[in-house]
Amino acid sequence: MAHLSITDAAAEQIRRVLEERGHGLGLRVSVKPSGCSGYSYVLDFADESADDDVAFQERGVTVYVAPDALEMLDGSEVDYVNEGLNRFFRFNNPNVKDQCGCGESFSV
Repeated sequence: MAHLSITDAAAEQIRRVLEERGHGLGLRVSVKPSGCSGYSYVLDFADESADDDVAFQERGVTVYVAPDALEMLDGSEVDYVNEGLNRFFRFNNPNVKDQCGCGESFSV
């Protein structure tokens, strides 16, 4: 069975955004062919669950993963980081073999 973990910082940010939006079930994650390395992460907030979504619940939040992205994301940690003026979700993905210099795309 696939596994995805969620850090405290990511869980706090997911809760914060859902509270600001006033609705939603959790964070939705998928991947798409893109960039110079092959794939990029696609993030959105889930307002409903699709029948084929795989849901990971941890630290009081839910992350929904598209089934076609499950193998590429298996074992990943979803984190939320502050680096200077930049704030973003980061994936610590053990399946990544290479990524582009800007960090926007990866290959598995």
